[in-house]
Amino acid sequence: MLRIREAIVVEGRYDKNTLAQVVDTVILETSGFAIFRDEETLGLLRRIGEKRGLILLTDSDGAGFLIRNYLKGALPADQVKHAYIPDRYGKERRKRRPGKEGKLGVEGMPPAVLEAALRRAGATVLGEDAPPPAGTPLTKADLYACGLSGGEGSRAKRQKLLQRLDLPAHLSPNAMLPILSALYDRETLLAEMERL
Repeated sequence: MLRIREAIVVEGRYDKNTLAQVVDTVILETSGFAIFRDEETLGLLRRIGEKRGLILLTDSDGAGFLIRNYLKGALPADQVKHAYIPDRYGKERRKRRPGKEGKLGVEGMPPAVLEAALRRAGATVLGEDAPPPAGTPLTKADLYACGLSGGEGSRAKRQKLLQRLDLPAHLSPNAMLPILSALYDRETLLAEMERL
C-alpha cells in the first residue's frame, strides 16, 4: 500500500472504496456534480490543498473532465496535481450496463493502473520521496479521549469543534478523522480542544 502525502479527490464513494485499497492517505469525494454547489466541501479542499496538496483523480469520461475542469479553476494551481486513468472500455461489476460513454471509471481500474496514474502525476510517496509529516497522527482513540465520539455530549462537542475549525458541520466521527489528520497532528488538536 502506498503512503501518499497529498489528499486525493475522487468523484464518489465507489471510487473512494477502490482507491482506499491502494493508498493510505485522505480520500475526499466530490459527490459528482454536487461539488458545483457545495462551497463547504470546496473550502475544505482548499484548506487541505494548502496543508498537504491535492491530487485530482476523476473518471476519463466527459463528466469526470467537467468536474476536473471546475476544480482546476476553483483551486490554486500550485496545490493541485492531476492523475489520469486510461480509457478502458467495459462495465463496473456493480452496474447492470456500461456508463454513457462505455468507459470504466476509477472504481473499475486495477490497483496497478491506479498506482501508475498516481506516480505519473507526481504523488509524494512517503518513505520514497519525502519524510513522514511531523507530529503524532490522530487515531479514533484520540477522538474518543477528547470526547468527540462515543460519549455523552460528544455530538455537541464535535459540532462546537467543527464550527471553531470552520469545517463542515455534517461530518461524523469517522468522516472527521481523516480530515482532522490531514490538517492537524495530535498535539495541535489537543490545543484546539482546550480552547473550546
